Amino acid sequence: MSHPVGQVAGFTGVTVRTLHHYDEIGLLVPSGRSHAGHRRYSDADLDRLQQILFYRELGFSLDQVAALLDDPRADPREHLRRQHDLLTVRIEKLRKMAAAVEHAMEARTMNIDLTPEEKFEVFGGQDPEEHAEEAERRWGGTDAYAESQRRTSRYGKDDWQRMRAETAAWGGRYDALMASGEPATGEPAMDMAEEHRQHITRWFYACSYDIHRGLGEMYVSDERFRAFYDDLRPGLAEHLRDAIAANAARHA
Repeated sequence: MSHPVGQVAGFTGVTVRTLHHYDEIGLLVPSGRSHAGHRRYSDADLDRLQQILFYRELGFSLDQVAALLDDPRADPREHLRRQHDLLTVRIEKLRKMAAAVEHAMEARTMNIDLTPEEKFEVFGGQDPEEHAEEAERRWGGTDAYAESQRRTSRYGKDDWQRMRAETAAWGGRYDALMASGEPATGEPAMDMAEEHRQHITRWFYACSYDIHRGLGEMYVSDERFRAFYDDLRPGLAEHLRDAIAANAARHA
């Protein structure tokens, strides 16, 4: 079976112009032509196009892609193994960066200062500005972080005071809840955990239940966040983490 260039463009998302360019430079020369001289792509051509797109997504130049794919010693399975390894590394890097962004947003919420090392450890000792343009081109910004920046940039002194007053009032009620012996998995504790999530959503960014669960874990694992909550009442950080997890589970 062969496919016309327009159809290939349609189901790959690659423009016809790009496919023509790949043909002109010899990177992807279609195996056939119609009677009218139009390009026709075989299944083998599509396999090669898939490899091209994988490597391009990983940042390889067209010349590098051509050299890799045209190496007579290369096994097609080796290409897939290499790409899988590279993608795995990227996924882990992005996961760490996402966690760092969440950490930074919550630190801003709680008015906790991160050390310089903590702010930049996610970049692995590299200058983040050196790769900022490339990162923006490939992945763009994190929506939640951008939303938090947008909102807080407009807050005045009264806004911050009102937000912190809400936080303090919530903390006082959570202290009373724990003093009454309410378990973290009970309805009252889950309701307060939901208030906590909605507070973040109202003031900073859309805090999903998954994000909220991750924040709950951080309240216990990060000594500064643990101190913030345990200063309200000893053991509050762990109690809140469990209440957040229970609340997320009941909304699953």
